[in-house]
Amino acid sequence: MKRSFVPVSAESHFPIQNIPYGVCRRGGQRCIVTAIGDFLVDLTVLEALGWLAVPALHGRRVFDSGTLNAFMAQGRTVWSQVRQRLQQLLDADEPALRDNAELRARVLVPMAEVEMLLPADIGDYTDFYSSREHASNVGIMFRGPDKALQPNWLHLPVAYHGRSSSIIVSGTEVRRPCGQMLPPGTGENTGGGAAPIYGPSRSLDFELEMAAFIGPGNALGQPIPIAEAEEHLFGMVLLNDWSARDIQAWEYVPLGPFLGKNFATSISPWVVTMEALAPFRVTAVPQHPPPLPYLQESTRTTYDIHLEVHLRGEKMGEATRICTSNFRYLYWTLAQQVAHHTVNGCNLRPGDLLASGTISGPTPDSYGSLLELSWRGTRPVNIGGQTRTFLLDGDSVTMTAWCQGDGYRVGFGSVTGMVTPALSPHSFPLPPPQGGKEKTART
Repeated sequence: MKRSFVPVSAESHFPIQNIPYGVCRRGGQRCIVTAIGDFLVDLTVLEALGWLAVPALHGRRVFDSGTLNAFMAQGRTVWSQVRQRLQQLLDADEPALRDNAELRARVLVPMAEVEMLLPADIGDYTDFYSSREHASNVGIMFRGPDKALQPNWLHLPVAYHGRSSSIIVSGTEVRRPCGQMLPPGTGENTGGGAAPIYGPSRSLDFELEMAAFIGPGNALGQPIPIAEAEEHLFGMVLLNDWSARDIQAWEYVPLGPFLGKNFATSISPWVVTMEALAPFRVTAVPQHPPPLPYLQESTRTTYDIHLEVHLRGEKMGEATRICTSNFRYLYWTLAQQVAHHTVNGCNLRPGDLLASGTISGPTPDSYGSLLELSWRGTRPVNIGGQTRTFLLDGDSVTMTAWCQGDGYRVGFGSVTGMVTPALSPHSFPLPPPQGGKEKTART
C-alpha cells in the first residue's frame, strides 16, 4: 500500500490516497493547500517554486489566485496529473521533498496553525432532494402515506436554487433566524385562518448532505449529456443545510424554500476529488419507473461514503452520535443531477455547488434531520441524557464522512456549526424545556 513519509494514522481522513484541496489563511495570505495526516502542503508555494509544472498545464499557474476556481476549470487531465505529482512528492520512497529540509519548512505546515476558508468562490448553489427515504418521510408527515411522494419525484431530481452568499465554512457560528410562522398549535399553511406571527424560529434543524463542486461547466444553451456529466465534477464536500422548519412550512407554498433555508449553509473546508473517491464506487439503487432517456445511465453507480452526525449541547461534556447514514442511499445520482440541471441549457460554471439534499437511510437511526429523527417533534431524541426535538441555542452539530479502504480512510474531515441566539427586537421566548431536560433557548 502506498504510504507517505509524513506520519498518517489508519484513522486519519487524509492519507496519501486522498489528496484533497482546500484554501487557508497563512501569514495573512490566502494559500491553496492539500492535506496529509495532520499537516498541510502549501501548493501556492510549491507551484511558485516550479514543483507542480505538470505537462497538461503548459506553464500556466492555477494555485496563485487564493481560490480553487481556476484549478477546477482545467478539467480531468490537469486534475489527474497534479494529483499524481503530489502523491509522488509525498511518497515515502521519494527523496525530493522528504530529504529537502528547507523546502519542507516552507511548504509543510501543521494543520492546527492555519485558518481554513471557503475553498472556492461559489457563484451559484443548487440544492437537490435526492433521497427517496427523506422525501417519503417528510411527505408522510405532512400529506400522509398515500401522498408521500409528489407525482414528479420519481421522474426527475427535484431541486431549488439556494443562496450562495450565505454559504459558510465549518466552524462559523449560525445565528438563529427570525421570520414569519404560524402560532404554535395551528396547522401548516392554512392555520385554520390564523394570522402569522414574527419571531425567532422554534424549529431550527440540520440536514445531513453532501455537495459536488462543478469543474469546467458548459456554455449557455448547451446541455451536458449524462454520459459526459462526470467530466464536470471536480470533488465533494460535506454540507449542513440549516433549516428553520416553522418558517419553511408557512412560506414554501407556492414557490418553495426561501427564508427558512437561505440564512446559513455550512460546508467542510476540504474538497475530496472524484478520483480519490473512484475506488469506492458501488451500484446505485434501482429506479422504477425508468427515467426519461436523457437521465438514463449506461452504468448506474454511486459512492460508498459513511456519514455521521454528532450533537453537543451547551452544557454537555461531549458530543453524542445521533445519526449514521450513507451516500449510497440516494435515489438520484450526481450524473443525473448535472444532466437534469443543464437539460434546458442552463450553464454551470467552475465553483458552482450542487447539494444532494438530506441523505436519509431506511432505518430510523439513519434519518438525516431532526425533523425525521423526532418525527416532527413527536418523539424527542435522547442526546447525552437530554432530549431534543429541534436545536437549542448553544447546540453544536458536527457531521463527518469517510470511505473505508484496506488499512486507510479517504475522508472529508468534518463540518461543524454552533447555534447562537437570534437578534430581534420583536423576539419571543422559545418553548419550555422538554421533560425538564432541555435548557430554554435564549432569545
